[in-house]
Amino acid sequence: MRVVIAEDSVVLREGLVQLLALRGIEVAAAVGDAESLHAAVAEHRPDAAVIDIRLPPDQTDEGLRAAVAIRRARPGTGVLIFSQYVETRYAAGLLADDAKGVGYLLKERVVDLDEFTDALRRVAAGGTALDPEVVSQLFGAARRTSALDRLTPREREVLALMAEGHGNAAIAAAFTVSERAVEKHVANIFSKFDLPPSEPGHRRVLAVLRYLES
Repeated sequence: MRVVIAEDSVVLREGLVQLLALRGIEVAAAVGDAESLHAAVAEHRPDAAVIDIRLPPDQTDEGLRAAVAIRRARPGTGVLIFSQYVETRYAAGLLADDAKGVGYLLKERVVDLDEFTDALRRVAAGGTALDPEVVSQLFGAARRTSALDRLTPREREVLALMAEGHGNAAIAAAFTVSERAVEKHVANIFSKFDLPPSEPGHRRVLAVLRYLES
């Protein structure tokens, strides 16, 4: 797997390069601003990009806006936002375009390096990796609709874990229930969001999108 890193902190940027190299992930380029990120993605065509939100010159949301642009120009490129901040406006836009291959992790909440690299690999493979705090804030920013109102409290909890990228087995373990019980909750969520069986590979992601878009 080949990745590009966009992080303005030299120490953190070089640390990520070393971390990923030790785990067999090739870093094609490590840059410190959004303009260089676009150039690196165009040149190296990475499987995924690890991007901080606040990049030069304005240190506001350049990284997140770059991520949205990259996804629209190169939908097959995974994007993992790695930041201290939750930016709901552009994050919702990033997910709304197509959440397959999108992740959003908060720096201070990553305590296991293997979990970070696993999340990056999942995003590069077309999966999702969303921090629970990110999910919570995005959900809080979303308006409720009749479809959302039909979800039970447990179904909402299951949906939140789905958004983090957990499979049915992990969700079952979290709630100390059987996988069959989780499958029933997931099926109910799909039904309430009118997600057809013809989308078996990505209905989990689409369910999260319906929640955020509403």
